[in-house]
Amino acid sequence: PVRAARSLAGIAAPLLWATAAVTLLAAIAESWRYGLLLASREDALSALVVAASDAFVASAGTVSVVVAAFAGVALIAWTVRAAAAGAHHAGVRMPRSAREIVVGWLVPGLNLVVPGLLLAEIEHMVLARPAGARPRPSQLLRAWWGLWVAGGLLAVIVLAWSWRDGVQAMADGVVLHAVLDLLAAAVAATSAMVVVRLTWLLEPAAAKRELFVRSVVMSSPEVTATTAQ
Repeated sequence: PVRAARSLAGIAAPLLWATAAVTLLAAIAESWRYGLLLASREDALSALVVAASDAFVASAGTVSVVVAAFAGVALIAWTVRAAAAGAHHAGVRMPRSAREIVVGWLVPGLNLVVPGLLLAEIEHMVLARPAGARPRPSQLLRAWWGLWVAGGLLAVIVLAWSWRDGVQAMADGVVLHAVLDLLAAAVAATSAMVVVRLTWLLEPAAAKRELFVRSVVMSSPEVTATTAQ
């Protein structure tokens, strides 16, 4: 179970960092569009500049959705494997089935609460805390959960706002999209950190020591010089 979780972490973490990067670009694109909207109140804008802005927004938005979708699939798959590995590590049964984990991530409403509980349970198991004790999320996990809930609620607001008409509503919608993209970048980055941390905790102590020694040896000037020769 640990090997499977580690393999999926090696896929999920890079995809999550990529999601953070492209959603940050999407936020920049939306900010540029908002700046153009403000400038258009004073003077006519170049058609080329407007077209470039629209292309930037469209391409960044499309790429961010595609990358986020792949990252989401990898994250859900990792959660299933990490839960199994955590249960094996703690010598207990999985608190939730794979189906319950997938449903908890995907069903609107539930996905604001269940993923945080899932990750808290995994963290509880990998830290070998008493099985009967209530999971107490770490500071990193609490930060992730807060960002996750805020992003979900803001997504609902942005969706509702898109039905409004008028120039001011359009400008406000651009700002909301930019903030949502920034939140999405923060969620993706903290998700990557959570995945890496929990996977690291799942590793046996011997494997951690081997990885640490290898990193120290490879960073040694003598080894570097020998390799260069």
